[in-house]
Amino acid sequence: MKRIGERIKRKREQLNLQLNDLAKKVGVSSSALSQIEKSKAFPSIVTLKSIADSLNTTVGELIGENESLMNNPVVRKEDIKFIEENNTGTKIYFLSHHDLNKQMDTYLIRFVYNSDIEGLLNNQNGQVFCHVLSGEIEFYLENQHYYLHAGDTIYFNSKHPHSARNITEAAGEMIWVNSVSGF
Repeated sequence: MKRIGERIKRKREQLNLQLNDLAKKVGVSSSALSQIEKSKAFPSIVTLKSIADSLNTTVGELIGENESLMNNPVVRKEDIKFIEENNTGTKIYFLSHHDLNKQMDTYLIRFVYNSDIEGLLNNQNGQVFCHVLSGEIEFYLENQHYYLHAGDTIYFNSKHPHSARNITEAAGEMIWVNSVSGF
């Protein structure tokens, strides 16, 4: 609980927000907020929620729910998380820990013969980098077709129309890295 105050202060300072300004937004006195930041007082859940909202973060982030993940950057093969499978048989896996401050999302896409990415990764923003691990992937990007083999990469803006499909009888795999919106 002692670290909550440190996290609040650090987040406030990152946003170049004065203690008085945050206190006004939250609806507490400057001295009360100062006591919270120094861990001499602990906020109620309602006040903590208001602080989190005012700092554009979550209560979970302020209480440190993701710190153990941030301190362990390694994701072991057996810890890779399955996300979903579309109706053509393509499966997508998350390759990194959850962290609200990360600047990119990383995925493993596993294709079966003739499967595609329809219905997967639709709400992505920012830049995308893909690296083909195996198979032959037909990549459609802005009215052009590209045939990518193991070792090939492609980089594009996610807002441009795109799709990908495995065109070999063997299974295919691709790493998909997406910059998080705002970066």
